[in-house]
Amino acid sequence: MRIKSQKDFFSGLMFMAMGIAFAWGATTYTIGEGARMGPGYFPLMLGILLTALGGFIVFESLVVETEDGEPVGAWAWKPLGFIIGANLLFGILLGGLPSIGVPAMGLIIAIYGLTFVAALAGDEFNWKEVVILATVLAIGSYLAFIVLLKLQFQVWPTFITG
Repeated sequence: MRIKSQKDFFSGLMFMAMGIAFAWGATTYTIGEGARMGPGYFPLMLGILLTALGGFIVFESLVVETEDGEPVGAWAWKPLGFIIGANLLFGILLGGLPSIGVPAMGLIIAIYGLTFVAALAGDEFNWKEVVILATVLAIGSYLAFIVLLKLQFQVWPTFITG
């Protein structure tokens, strides 16, 4: 059988690999059952669903004819680097790096840092739009995680809150 869409084929394989990894990782927790779900139930179901979705996408890439075979292009190194860097920066700003003396900056600063660095991954950068997006994300995250879910983690840098 011939691959008729390379993009779909490889994205389906990626979904299947991630789904299997999630399902396998979930087996280290108590699974439970539908009525009494354990901590591993949701990741297991998510992994199974993701694997099934990937299998469908792979099947479709082998059956559905495309115009040019949709070849996989070159790696987009700039966006890849900025997105990975943005996530690393978020983690460092949120929790700090005590081993080298970097203090935790809290949720709000971490979200602004994440948004600005991730926005650099695109073709065009409009700082006004990024400020608006970061503000909306910061307010939404504060409301969701601190107010509604009542999670206990640092919101502002220590030098502000004391």
